[in-house]
Amino acid sequence: MDDFKDEQPTESSAVVDEFEAAAVERFGIAVGERLRSVRTQKGLSLHAVEVESNKEFKASVLGAYERGERSISAPRLLRLADFYGVRAEVMMPQPEGMIALPGDTSRESISLDLVGLSALYSPMAEAIRRYVSAIQIRRGDYAGKVMTLRRDDITVLASVLGTTNAALIADLEAKGLVVKR
Repeated sequence: MDDFKDEQPTESSAVVDEFEAAAVERFGIAVGERLRSVRTQKGLSLHAVEVESNKEFKASVLGAYERGERSISAPRLLRLADFYGVRAEVMMPQPEGMIALPGDTSRESISLDLVGLSALYSPMAEAIRRYVSAIQIRRGDYAGKVMTLRRDDITVLASVLGTTNAALIADLEAKGLVVKR
């Protein structure tokens, strides 16, 4: 029964293990960046989250999640998303080359709340308003309270803002600017 003999790790398996560990670390950092982004967009400090959550989310632990120093479990991530009032997927980084599942058109286009956008005052909101205005001129559509941003629109806007499509959509969702269809 030689099937169960101890095997020494090979050099190639060590390289794979290092690669996987690095990928897990990068993912943890990306998750942390999303957590911080959502928290700051909600206008909350780490201390405020601790207080408002009745110490369910300690500032030191949440900070460690955000710095990628500590992994957050799926149930904890779901609870934090609920606390922030956003969908859980908003809290997760998504690679730009993500493959959409059949029937999933979430990356094809989004419906942008123009009324909500007009109420925001930030450099990002101003850039989005200018871009939306250019689309309105191009499409001859000035009366709507909602505008569909197509995949190409999202790509251009994300590029101008120095982000990815997925991150832009997540930020817009976190701000409550994406109208559910």
